[in-house]
Amino acid sequence: MIKEEYKYSALTSKIIGCAIEVHTIIGNGFQEVVYQRALEEEFLLQNVPFLREQEISILYKNKLIGTRRVDFLVNQVICVELKSVIQLEAVHLAQAINYLEAYHLEVGLLINFGARKLEFKRVVNTKYDKK
Repeated sequence: MIKEEYKYSALTSKIIGCAIEVHTIIGNGFQEVVYQRALEEEFLLQNVPFLREQEISILYKNKLIGTRRVDFLVNQVICVELKSVIQLEAVHLAQAINYLEAYHLEVGLLINFGARKLEFKRVVNTKYDKK
């Protein structure tokens, strides 16, 4: 599963492995918060460094217009957004990309626990500035 050409591949693979473990044990059909709590426990067991629900300010023309919280910020470099829906929609992908841009991160994961089989998508911030 590790693809060296992808940035943070080893870490994203570990995150996905944790999500697979959670989905294998509790299955689908629960609310998102249940998966968030279970994934938090799995991250702790697997020694994955994370912050849960890290808040970020949303600015418009340098004016604070609101805040948002990503489900997990892993190792300060990967944004992890969880869903528990039957099918991922374009709006979910857009939200994950928006979080990457707001947090000034290059890589994220969108993970859906709601389907019968765990779904995950690697998300890349094409506007990421490496400076």
